[in-house]
Amino acid sequence: MRLYESVYGKRARRYSRNVDIILPAEDSEWESSLLCFCRFFAGLLVLLQSSSYVTSADHDSRPNFVLMMVDDLGIGDIGCYGNDTISTPNVDRLAADGVKLSQHLAAAPLCTPSRTAFMTGRYALRAGETSSIQVILFLAGSGGLPPNETTFAKLLQKQGYTTGIVGKWHLGVNCESRNDHCHHPNNHGFDFFYGLPFTNFNDCKPGAGKGVLVDVQETLWQMSALLALASLTLLAVRASALLRVSWSLAAFLAVLSLLGFTAWFVPFELLRTWNCIIMRNGEVVEQPVKLETLVLQITKHKHKFNRNGPFLLFLSLAHVHTPLFVSEGFTGKSKHGLYGDNVEEVDWMVGRMMETIERLGLSEKTLMYFTSDHGGHIEEGPKGGWNGIYRGGKAMGGWEGGIRVPGIFRWPGRLNPGREVAEPTSLMDVFPTVVKLAGGTLPEDRILDGRDLMPLLEGRTNRSQHEFMFHYCGMYLNAVRWHPPDSDSIFKVHFFTPNFSPAGAVGCYDTSICMCHGEFVTYHSPPLVFELSGDPSESRPLSPDTEPRLAEVLERVERAVTEHRRTLTPVERQLTWAKVLWKPWLQPCCGTFPFCSCEESNHTSAGAE
Repeated sequence: MRLYESVYGKRARRYSRNVDIILPAEDSEWESSLLCFCRFFAGLLVLLQSSSYVTSADHDSRPNFVLMMVDDLGIGDIGCYGNDTISTPNVDRLAADGVKLSQHLAAAPLCTPSRTAFMTGRYALRAGETSSIQVILFLAGSGGLPPNETTFAKLLQKQGYTTGIVGKWHLGVNCESRNDHCHHPNNHGFDFFYGLPFTNFNDCKPGAGKGVLVDVQETLWQMSALLALASLTLLAVRASALLRVSWSLAAFLAVLSLLGFTAWFVPFELLRTWNCIIMRNGEVVEQPVKLETLVLQITKHKHKFNRNGPFLLFLSLAHVHTPLFVSEGFTGKSKHGLYGDNVEEVDWMVGRMMETIERLGLSEKTLMYFTSDHGGHIEEGPKGGWNGIYRGGKAMGGWEGGIRVPGIFRWPGRLNPGREVAEPTSLMDVFPTVVKLAGGTLPEDRILDGRDLMPLLEGRTNRSQHEFMFHYCGMYLNAVRWHPPDSDSIFKVHFFTPNFSPAGAVGCYDTSICMCHGEFVTYHSPPLVFELSGDPSESRPLSPDTEPRLAEVLERVERAVTEHRRTLTPVERQLTWAKVLWKPWLQPCCGTFPFCSCEESNHTSAGAE
């Protein structure tokens, strides 16, 4: 706790043995608004130190799991992956004490599909979490992680684990009614949830701009303004007796204008209220995130995170997604502005988690994992991540910069320190790895795309179980990776690539994010082929003159795609327009809808008692 105080100063008061935490603050508005996650994280460390936890954990030989995922972090932002200007000593120590994966891959280059694949060990397409829309846009949409999907948390629950998630979810909440919580973390195997059921995005921070369907918003506003102008013009013409104008026509245009204005104002101008909320389990405890609130505190959290056995904690950080926020002790600390400050605060949180596990003597009983959900958002410029030598970034389909992410596992006494594994691995591999270590049984009623990582991590094999990996851009198969069994080569075949804009750019700056269809992409016939072990930056496409096996590569990948598609079964799509658009009857609400408002500092709930 002293280390917490050293960063946050007098705002961090002493905590009592029963884990009542009071954390008054003196931050700026934006810092204080999302500081609650840092504070809850600190409170969670306290909860892990309860005597009931230590006693119960000592009698169970199964490992605990601490899974840490950063949002939009670039692989080039971390010291042990080549960054020598942003300070990340704790993540670097995690790698030095464990195993670093240098070809660790997200199953998708955007939040919702990547997190779906991570949770289920399956490509997001199998859960219907792909379309041209790509991510959940409204918290009150009806799409999300389907209730019939099996997460690793569900399986660990069955093995007696206490499971919790703190931070970002972004996999939906409700299906048919405001409180059915069909997509909620509590319905997917997590005993405890505290955080953002949606995500941190521009509309949550006044002045940061708009982040959802900006072109639709502009169209609705312009349409309503033109209709209003037309109605007023007709009324003026009638009043001046210049022409005979029907009252019904003027009234009809006025009604259309009002409808257009309502369709713009209610879902979009109030988006901060609808999307920017904090939930504790199934209860909304802050709506919207109050930027003017200077006191965001976690009061009297007595939830014993682990009382009856081993635990799984998924720390899903809101950092470093834009709009950026940073706590008082990290402002101006790095050499890379606000983004660098964010990364260094992430590193601090990783260090505090490691310190707590070590202080309790649980290092040899806890598998810790660090990663990002996908690559950095390069269109954000200095506010976005750096993807190192790799081409592309967030939302750019199969380009390496959008899917190659940090991957670090630490388990003293079980994993030899300082090892590096260059074989292809996936975020989906976490699913079978933790389930098997927990003594669980993998589902046999569905196809799993993840593979158990322990043979690689322990050095019992030097070969990945992934011969082929399929890289999707939305609902479209964008690229395929092939690691031939008889070779160290890793071939990557791109069927299409996003069109960067403006011309000559290295990202989709005109649209802020790359699309996966129509005029936004270029199809290649024959496909582009790269050999990643010799060209990780994907800068030199292969030709028959430079690669004698090129025809074989294309033929083998074509067969693999055919076999892969045979394993796909029709499922209900979760990201259609009908499902992602705002539905007032599904809106999580603190109070009586539409008057949704509450503040975490003044809110009490059963979950906190």
